[in-house]
Amino acid sequence: MTRNGNQRTTVSALVGSTVVGTQGSLLGRVHEFAVLPGDDSSRVLGFILKLSGGRSGVQGEMVAVKDLERSPGGLRLAPGASLVPAPQDPALVLLERDLLDQQIIDVHGRKVVRVNDVNLDWEHTPESQLSLRIVEVEVGLRGAVRRLLKGLPVGAVDRVACRFSPSVIPWEFVDLIDPARRVRLKVDQDRLSQMHPSDIADILEELAPPERQALFESLNEEIAAETLEEVEPRLQKSLVQALADEHVAGIVEEMDPGAAADLLAELSEEKSEAILEEMDPEERQEVEELLEFSQDSAAGRMTTEYIALPATGTVADVLVALREFEGDIELITDIYLLDEEEQVDALVPIVHILLAGPVASLAELPHGHLVTCQQDASGRKVAELFDKYNLRSLPVLDTERKLVGVVHAEQVIALLRNQ
Repeated sequence: MTRNGNQRTTVSALVGSTVVGTQGSLLGRVHEFAVLPGDDSSRVLGFILKLSGGRSGVQGEMVAVKDLERSPGGLRLAPGASLVPAPQDPALVLLERDLLDQQIIDVHGRKVVRVNDVNLDWEHTPESQLSLRIVEVEVGLRGAVRRLLKGLPVGAVDRVACRFSPSVIPWEFVDLIDPARRVRLKVDQDRLSQMHPSDIADILEELAPPERQALFESLNEEIAAETLEEVEPRLQKSLVQALADEHVAGIVEEMDPGAAADLLAELSEEKSEAILEEMDPEERQEVEELLEFSQDSAAGRMTTEYIALPATGTVADVLVALREFEGDIELITDIYLLDEEEQVDALVPIVHILLAGPVASLAELPHGHLVTCQQDASGRKVAELFDKYNLRSLPVLDTERKLVGVVHAEQVIALLRNQ
């Protein structure tokens, strides 16, 4: 296939290709593709050969791509060139060994895929030397068919493979990780911040443990916290066990206090205490208070991040509170009004506040139907209240009817999903 004057080929098509010397004698067959990321991660440095005597592998002989010529009969060593020892650099990547069949992350498709083949372009440098550029990785059926039919005539393989639509990821999005030679997509913080935490959680669940841990550790604390809230408790525990206590504390501080308490409750007492010691005192106190409650109670499911104001307040007071709110602002659906004894008196849906003028009194705005529960109410009771009254949030009260937290719909969904 010709593309922009260059000849397209693939790793599967080149494996086993013959390389002959200047006199036409067989030197060996292509066994591997050497890439040195530090030099140029988009170019194949050379082919490691399986020599006619049978030797092959990383310790074998290599022919640099620049020292080759292409001819109708195959690959020929250029005049004056010779075989060289394969590089012993620990960063050396071998495409077939380290890339094919590896799982990588497709950030565009928000899923984990398997590399079936690698597409390459033959080019020439300004000095007229041969060059082999890595173009993209093939993750669809087309690449799988090429691998399956490897060894048959290239033309016949291409005719069959081209019946399938290509599914590729550009090479510039693939990151070669040393020294473990793990392969994943480059996922910078800007790209991650555009992905929903549940999508990242799905990707983590699909990855093998080493890749999963590497990806999670690459997330900043805010994204890691949001993602951690979306994964199953078993996986939460696995992800944080391998991290330093100080690192986990930074992530936990970014989590909803209720979710943070649920996470710490899953860990050993020793690990949980070590993480709490590393947290800021104020946030540690919030989480420690929630840890005292059963996870199956309203208090065990609630968050302490909500907005409650005196009933004598105004819309302007709400706007100030919203600007200063440090929790997940998207969860705020209602503003709770407190009487003189700081007991919950009413709630105002946020939509009514947005439609009112800044000087409007909160007490005079339309109130929503107030449904509450005690902090020791069971998870089942909480779910029944949400279902019966079609709630978006549920205030949790102590024995003195003081507001101690709020259960949001997403906590109830998580409760039902885990039953």
